[in-house]
Amino acid sequence: MPAALDVIQPVCCAPLVREPLGAEDAEELARAIKALADPTRLRLLSIVAASEGREACVCDLTEPVGLAQPTVSHHLKILAEAGFLSRSKRGTWAYYALVPGSLDRIAEVLKG
Repeated sequence: MPAALDVIQPVCCAPLVREPLGAEDAEELARAIKALADPTRLRLLSIVAASEGREACVCDLTEPVGLAQPTVSHHLKILAEAGFLSRSKRGTWAYYALVPGSLDRIAEVLKG
C-alpha cells in the first residue's frame, strides 16, 4: 500500500499586515475625502497652501476660482468643517489657514 501524502491546502487570503480602518475611522475619513472631492474645493485648498504663511483672505480667493464670495465662503466652510482649514476674522474679512498635518491622515491611509 502506498504511503499517505500530506495535502497542503493553499491559503485563500493573504494575512493582514496592519490594522484596517474601523467603522468610525472610515466614516470620518469618508467625510474628509468627500470634502476634497470637489474641483473648486481642491483648488481653494491648493491656493491657501501655496499662499504666504499658508493663509489667504477670502477676498483673494474669489477671482482665482471665478466664483462669487458667498459661494467661495460656502466651499471654505466645508473645508474648515472637515478639518483642513482654520478660520479667523480680521475686521470684515475672514482668513483661512491650512491646518498643519490635516492632509497627512489621508495620505497615510492611501499610502498603505
